[in-house]
Amino acid sequence: MPLAQIKGISGYLTLEQKQEIIKKVTDAIVSVEGEGIRPVTWVIIEDVPSGEWGVGGEPVSLETLREMADRKKIATEN
Repeated sequence: MPLAQIKGISGYLTLEQKQEIIKKVTDAIVSVEGEGIRPVTWVIIEDVPSGEWGVGGEPVSLETLREMADRKKIATEN
C-alpha cells in the first residue's frame, strides 16, 4: 500500500488544488507500480499552521509564501 504524505502551509491551497494534487500523485504512483495499486494508494495532504514552517532556519508564513509565488509569477511573465 503506497502512502504519499504532502505537507504545506495552511490556507495556501484551495480544496480543489488539493484534490488535483491527490489525483496527480496517485496517477504518478500508478504509472510506476501499475493500475492494480490504485485502490490501495493513499495520499494525505497535511496543513501546517502559518509560521510553524521554516526554510533555512527562518519561519515561513502564509504571507511570505504568497510573496514568493508572486515574485516567481512576475519573473516568468517578463
